[in-house]
Amino acid sequence: MAIVQISQITNRLGLNIDLPQLAGAELGWSTDTRQLYIGNGTLAEGAPVIGNTEILTEFSDIINLETLYTYKGTAAGYTVQTGPTPTTPVTLSLQNWLDQFASVLDFGAKGNGLTDDTAAINRALNQLYCIQSNPQIRRSLFFPAGVYVISGPINIPSYATLYGEGPDNSIIQMVASGGTGTCVAQTADSLQQTGASIGSGGATPPTDINIATMAFRSLDDTKDIFLVQSATDCAFRSVGFYGPGTTTTLVEDTLETSCISLASLTDQTTDILFDGCRFNGTVYGVNTSDSTRGITVTNSNFNTLYQGVALGTGVIVNDGPTGTRISTNVFDNIYSAGITIGPISLNVSGYNIFYDVANHFLGTAYPQMSVIIIQGDNNASVGDMFERSDAFAVQYPRISLGTSVSIATTNGSQIQLGNKTVQSGLLATLSASTTATAFTVDTSTGILSFKVDYSIIQSATKFRSGTLVVASGTVLNFSDDYVENSDLEITLTVSQVDQEVYVEYISNAGSASQMSYSISYFS
Repeated sequence: MAIVQISQITNRLGLNIDLPQLAGAELGWSTDTRQLYIGNGTLAEGAPVIGNTEILTEFSDIINLETLYTYKGTAAGYTVQTGPTPTTPVTLSLQNWLDQFASVLDFGAKGNGLTDDTAAINRALNQLYCIQSNPQIRRSLFFPAGVYVISGPINIPSYATLYGEGPDNSIIQMVASGGTGTCVAQTADSLQQTGASIGSGGATPPTDINIATMAFRSLDDTKDIFLVQSATDCAFRSVGFYGPGTTTTLVEDTLETSCISLASLTDQTTDILFDGCRFNGTVYGVNTSDSTRGITVTNSNFNTLYQGVALGTGVIVNDGPTGTRISTNVFDNIYSAGITIGPISLNVSGYNIFYDVANHFLGTAYPQMSVIIIQGDNNASVGDMFERSDAFAVQYPRISLGTSVSIATTNGSQIQLGNKTVQSGLLATLSASTTATAFTVDTSTGILSFKVDYSIIQSATKFRSGTLVVASGTVLNFSDDYVENSDLEITLTVSQVDQEVYVEYISNAGSASQMSYSISYFS
């Protein structure tokens, strides 16, 4: 029925419990709850139901109203069918829909860069992951963009999932001084216990912790950033680990701080992933000498550190770290070595890029030590690439294997098998009817005694396979041992001028030949 005229407005006033059935368009005010109602009117007047309808005000409890939410998907140009039929959609109360997500602000954290949020963050973690074992209450904890100041460590329990709005936007930050504990954050068991108490009282040791798109930062140069202790099956994706160190302060390892410190107590730390992370401003990027297994660091950036990765360089706990994979990362502005692997086994570095590393912040023209140092047997560096040139690698090789029985490759130009180095195969053209130099070897790089495995092909029908052995120094000696299917009319000879060894050829053949060769030597 259309509204023709408003002739009278009536209203009632009283307690909510005494609210009567209001007449059509009659207002009723509940003084105790500060709620406003209007009468629906009669069915004859066109009301769908008889009763009172609440008019929303600032004091209405919208969350607890019976309003239901149904996903429509209309922005895509159609309405999604959420139920088994179009007429039976799946609905959720507004409260249930909002409870699908948890924000750290819901627990009192401010993220304003001023308020101490330590208790609020730890309370949120405790309430979501420690009070009940029911997986349904383990909501992901969201950190909206902001700086969350803390004065003590954040204890992240089993099954926790934390995420933010980017490692430069959502930041948990330890105060510059006066904070408690030794780190910004650490893994904890299902009762939020840490250290020697992990697993006590029937608690589940740290496991299934996932953290993404946020950062942990310390303004205190004595604090580690993150301690992963006795944890299993955890993942860190696009997480920043930031310390306060600079190229001025990170010229010694006295403080021994780490972006990531890996430790094992009664339970071994295993299967931990760091993908797309940033390590910056501490002595070590990643550091452990404890018994760990299956640690993977990939697609990450190491910058402004004393040392990038240190595996088994301290006091070894049990067998030390094993099964560590450091791959496809970028290292730059590292004072000491990019990666050091101590007297341990079964660890690999692969396809990493090393720029200004192991130069004591002096630049790539001033090498001070090897970029990768491997001391233990059965480790490998495969496909790693280095900005350090051959000339600057003379005194400090890019990769130092020492006496270890391990394998390494350098910039695709050579492979190291323990203390034996085999260079990549090269090609030289031996012109017809001439005497010339095929190639030279610079002995200033330490190659004094070497072997050349070679093959020569002439006119696609004549072949030679041989080994040229050279001992240079004060007296030069060489030998050439080969077999051929026909006389190639080529003689190889060797001469030396200062530190250059010349491998020359004398050809009486009527056509040019192609010589493929590879140099190998022991260091």
